Amino acid sequence: MLAKEVGVGHTTVQRVWKEHGLKPHLTRSFKLSNDPQFAEKVHDIVGLYLNPPDNAVVLSVDEKSQIQALDRTQPGLPMKKGRAGTMTHDYKRNGTTTLFAALVAAQAKGVTQMQTGEVIGECMPRHRAKEFLRFLKKIDRSIARHLDVHAICDNYKTHKTAEVQAWLAKHPRFKIHFTPTSSSWLNLVERLFAEITRQKIRRGAFKSVADLEATIDAWIAGWNAEPKPFRWTAKADTILEKNARARKVLEQATAGIK
Repeated sequence: MLAKEVGVGHTTVQRVWKEHGLKPHLTRSFKLSNDPQFAEKVHDIVGLYLNPPDNAVVLSVDEKSQIQALDRTQPGLPMKKGRAGTMTHDYKRNGTTTLFAALVAAQAKGVTQMQTGEVIGECMPRHRAKEFLRFLKKIDRSIARHLDVHAICDNYKTHKTAEVQAWLAKHPRFKIHFTPTSSSWLNLVERLFAEITRQKIRRGAFKSVADLEATIDAWIAGWNAEPKPFRWTAKADTILEKNARARKVLEQATAGIK
């Protein structure tokens, strides 16, 4: 269409794009947080990662909801020399599950009950406040009583219900830290979800929800046998500077469009 509009061949357009490093067929998604407490929350969470409080465990907590137990309509062929593995494009839906996970993101010096990178996980059929409370209780049983628990969560409404707040008030060793809005990248457990999706879920074929949950449980057990910590390295000021630059570019672009 562009080639026709300017009266040149399509190969000329492709060459010009290539020379200037332009790739109009690709886009990248983004979202800048409008949270008025963005800077405060970034300092808080990054501080937990880089300098965890004394006598405490820092957990990245979230739910991977609506994981589908998909079964392929025909068996796939395994990968071999000269041929990629295959799987049918269509599938049968066999239900869903939600994975609740708490990743040990950091620990105070001298805390050795769990390894950094280890995960507490449980699959549940739904992800309401009722299930979140059940998972908090599991964390409570899993972490030694003498340790404080700093849990990093997103702003999902079930994390803030009156029932959850009442439970937290009775368990003062639990401190909840909320990420800024539109900033799930600040929660390290998202990296864990990406790993399990890449390694097991995306290419899997599951005949039932029970089959899917058994696969997830086995993967978590294997992960915990040799946990691989996700090391946070970015400092809060660096993040805020980058965010400020991005916002300035966005504002300039928006002004140009107007």
